[in-house]
Amino acid sequence: MGAEGMGLQAELDAFRAEWARKAPEEAQALIAARIADQRAAEARILPEGAVLPDIVLPDATGAPRRLHDLAPAVIVFYRGGWCPYCNLQLRAWQTRLPDLAARGARLVAISPQAPDGTLSTVERNALGFPVLSDSEDVAGAAFGVSHALPEDLVALYRRFGHALEVVNGRAGWRLPMPATFVVGPDRRIAFAQAEADYRRRVEPDAALAALDRLAVPA
Repeated sequence: MGAEGMGLQAELDAFRAEWARKAPEEAQALIAARIADQRAAEARILPEGAVLPDIVLPDATGAPRRLHDLAPAVIVFYRGGWCPYCNLQLRAWQTRLPDLAARGARLVAISPQAPDGTLSTVERNALGFPVLSDSEDVAGAAFGVSHALPEDLVALYRRFGHALEVVNGRAGWRLPMPATFVVGPDRRIAFAQAEADYRRRVEPDAALAALDRLAVPA
């Protein structure tokens, strides 16, 4: 659980409510419209039963990490350390690492940030799990979560000071939908869920329950 026993989504909702009190109405309307545009993409992610893509990505220190070597795992795609919703999600998962370890699994987080930015995210949030850099959008494309921000959102993000063409590598203004995949020891996807609304995330308990189902004989 997060701060003061809150679930992750409750923390995200509290942050969103505070942001909504300060943000310009036209910015809020634009974000809501573009989230609605993205809804159909949720159904196009790598589905349950699919084999985990065999991808190698650098971690925060630049060391190569092969996804196949990290299973069983919960893999979360997040937008970047500049996103406050993502930082809340990563910190919430940090508190659940013992629950993952008890199930023989680990957490893996992936964003398009270049490794130096990823290292800053790891250090700022005191994270104890692999945080990988998908700066060429290889994993985002393979998992079906990557999308290009439309020009009006690019302009809005620049207004807010988010220079993603600098923060990210070749991925530039492509971002992943926040998504959670549970991968079993057989490297097959056992749970897959993406959120077009980046202000919503899968609760850790839902992913842990998927791991528990893997341990139950069919």
